[in-house]
Amino acid sequence: MLISAILRGKGTTVATVRPQATVTELLAALSKHNVGAVVVSEDGMTIVGIASERDVVRQLHLRGPGVLDEPVSTIMTTAVRTCPPDADVEDLRRTMTDHRIRHLPVVSEGRLAGIVSIGDVVKSAIEELETEKAALVDYLHR
Repeated sequence: MLISAILRGKGTTVATVRPQATVTELLAALSKHNVGAVVVSEDGMTIVGIASERDVVRQLHLRGPGVLDEPVSTIMTTAVRTCPPDADVEDLRRTMTDHRIRHLPVVSEGRLAGIVSIGDVVKSAIEELETEKAALVDYLHR
């Protein structure tokens, strides 16, 4: 299965914040969109970073509550791994597991085209297994 199949099912909308938004505004965006991470972008199409709940928690622990008034650019991850829509879900599952990545932006022709989470990847694996199981049960009952 390809990443494009996951995006067809979940959609291509990606929550973004600007790098100059405060960490408090980042938290509001995470809550509003009910997601664990947002892409940091000036224009909604190019990626300058990614910021997650985990980033906020770690920085709160290290720097205290003052971090909430700082720009997202001070806590975001700038070395963002991405994948194309034609990436194989199984390969991506390994990459996400090996590198402990929970959210991976999808980029097509240099532009943000979606985002997949580890939950999306696991859900696709479960769906594949259920399909295979149904086929085997059908085969056995013939």
